Amino acid sequence: MALNPRQMASMQAQERLRAAEQQGLIDQGLRAYMLRVYNYMTGGVALTGLVAYAVAQSPALLNAIHGSGLGIVVALAPLGFILALSFGINRMSTGMAQILFWSFAGVMGLSLSWIFIAYTGYSIAQTFFVTAAAFAGLSLWGYSTKKNLSGFGTFLVMGLIGLIIAMVVNIFLQSAMMQFVISGAGVLIFAGLTAYDTQRIKLTYYEGDGAAVAEKKAIMGATNLYLDFINLFMFLLQFMGNRD
Repeated sequence: MALNPRQMASMQAQERLRAAEQQGLIDQGLRAYMLRVYNYMTGGVALTGLVAYAVAQSPALLNAIHGSGLGIVVALAPLGFILALSFGINRMSTGMAQILFWSFAGVMGLSLSWIFIAYTGYSIAQTFFVTAAAFAGLSLWGYSTKKNLSGFGTFLVMGLIGLIIAMVVNIFLQSAMMQFVISGAGVLIFAGLTAYDTQRIKLTYYEGDGAAVAEKKAIMGATNLYLDFINLFMFLLQFMGNRD
């Protein structure tokens, strides 16, 4: 069976990675690339947190966003940004990709501002640091392991689809037990995706793209890790969040 260009690039990237690992090489270019990815990702998380906190300090603004039809727009807007980045990033400039990424992170802050009203500040901070520690460990493992995690990708995506379906069903059932199971599954799925996405981002570096394409891939990789972090945080908050 003939391979398409994307599959060929992926196979070549895996071969370059294996060669580098066998030779024990420390690729400074790879380190710089991963640092750009993590800088985008952490910057996005910080922007989301700042926007969410700022909105939560204004009852009028909070009510305007979540107490009206605008709340639906704000809740769905991040999906629009994700689709635009996922399907249009190859056709847009690096500057436009950066604008979309930062706009996406800001809008996510608007949509998540309600957590500062629903949960205590201490439990939010505690959950954030637990998430950060777990994410760092999982991402480090995904980066450093010699095990090929590509086989887990299909399994994780299927699990994610099942998770989304279960969440939609529970909107109508309002089952506390089902929500508990969903939250537990969500933690496991996004923990796995954190390691998987990190290794996949590492492989994209070895595809040997030009500077502009590599920068856009770094932005897309940061978007994936950002989503892994935020979702891991939100599912952990279901267990650790204190509403008192």
